[in-house]
Amino acid sequence: MPSIRYFFVAILICAFSANVFMQDLKTRAESTNFEETTRYDEVLQYINELQKRSPLIRVESFGETFEKRKMPLMILSDSGISTPAEARMSGKPVIFIMANIHAGEVEGKEAALNLSKRILFGDLKPLLSKLTILIAPIYNADGNEKIDVNNRTAQYGPIGGVGVRENSQKYDLNRDYIKLDSPEAQNLVNLFNRWDPQLTVYLHTTNGSYHAYHLTYSQALNPNTDQRILDFSRDKMMPTIAKNLLKNFKFRSYYYGNFPGFSNQPKPGEKTQWEAFTHQPRIGQNYGGIRNRLTILSEAYSYLPFKRRIEVTERFVEEIFKFCVLNSAQIMQLTKAADEETIRKFSGNEAVDFGVAFKMIPLAKPVEILVGEVEKVKNPRNGKDMTAMLEDKITPIKMEDLGNFASTRTVKAPRAYLFKPDSKIVEKLLQHGITVEELTSELIVQVDSFKIETVEKSKRPFQGHNETKMTGKFSQEKVTFPVGTILVRTAQPLGRLVFYLLEPESDDGLVDWNFFDSYLETGKTFPVYKLMQQENIASRIIK
Repeated sequence: MPSIRYFFVAILICAFSANVFMQDLKTRAESTNFEETTRYDEVLQYINELQKRSPLIRVESFGETFEKRKMPLMILSDSGISTPAEARMSGKPVIFIMANIHAGEVEGKEAALNLSKRILFGDLKPLLSKLTILIAPIYNADGNEKIDVNNRTAQYGPIGGVGVRENSQKYDLNRDYIKLDSPEAQNLVNLFNRWDPQLTVYLHTTNGSYHAYHLTYSQALNPNTDQRILDFSRDKMMPTIAKNLLKNFKFRSYYYGNFPGFSNQPKPGEKTQWEAFTHQPRIGQNYGGIRNRLTILSEAYSYLPFKRRIEVTERFVEEIFKFCVLNSAQIMQLTKAADEETIRKFSGNEAVDFGVAFKMIPLAKPVEILVGEVEKVKNPRNGKDMTAMLEDKITPIKMEDLGNFASTRTVKAPRAYLFKPDSKIVEKLLQHGITVEELTSELIVQVDSFKIETVEKSKRPFQGHNETKMTGKFSQEKVTFPVGTILVRTAQPLGRLVFYLLEPESDDGLVDWNFFDSYLETGKTFPVYKLMQQENIASRIIK
């Protein structure tokens, strides 16, 4: 039976070849004994090698950085998927892993490359029968190329240096999801609009507090997010992943936070608490939640050795993949239902309340937070002290965990917003993937208008802006809107994002980021009107 013999010989040869390839292809981190991190050109070379060896990968550029570097996206599929339409037709969840958002936090990049190799050639290959996986390993490519031994010197390696936090415009790309000032963020949100991943995972590294977790994590935190997304994340997804990370790989993890004021650790006898970061959708995982999608923030502990940070990040994402395989049908149903519910909420005439001001609130009961210890280790490349985790030094301290947020003030959401044409506002809405229309006939209708009482602009610039807050009062009036008036309905899948962007008192909307500054003056009427009831409106969609 020579054909059977040859068949098994072929299998053995393929298995041997895959094993050799797994060992042969290495990142710069692996080839330098984890003293250095992978450069941009090396990332592209690594991806090119994957393409040469496997039919299960497609690669696209999802845009260019400010310095005109291509932004690579790996599309991993066992069905030859290369377009968003094909991904939707497959019926599989699209899981998007993005790394190197802050280019001094490089372990996510290394872990993403390792994972791509394992998915294509190794033990994670069966994932592709249930998932379509997207990987963007080097989002902040420009920042990555500014590697210096004097960047992020407190973290424990790589001793050969890392890149910088910001992009080349000095923007923090993890604060740019609302204003979309950078080409990187614009390209990323365009990726969301095209591929519409059910889950996005953001790979980061901590700063600050000395805790005893190998990795901390978060999910969407904004209370305006669909409640089922919040509950599924907090009650099922994250506890399951954390439990399996500990069980299978002995890595401790918990919800991302810091001690008050980002202090390194509580002082003996001091009452302390564990605090989440922010609810604002300027941050990636909160932005995704407002778009009705699942998100996970991964924060490897910066005081772990570089090699261990890569390992824990890789294992964490591995457990995320496994969870998604086991819960793929529920994930697909959940995100679809969130879209449908958003449209339903805004299609009727019942009042819909959404938050415009928020506060951190504690979990129902105090929890034990694992406080850690560190020591100083000299970096031989620059002579400076690095901070090293003592992994076996753990002090559990029971404290309040301010891990959730609640609305402190709500307003009624409209059925639509109306305003005179303004190209920069329309452009920003379209960049977010929001459906924007213009009136094709005159509309005379009763609306809620906002009379401005106070306008306060921050004296200190932040991310190239002086954030603006205003107060005022709504009143009803009948207004005539001419042909060409801009109409933005909330009865669309991104309706929650529409509210956040256009509501005048939104804490992270287009008012806050100065897009309406020329209209803001005490005593004047804010130029965006709220249509609170359903009306038959003649309009056309703006492309």
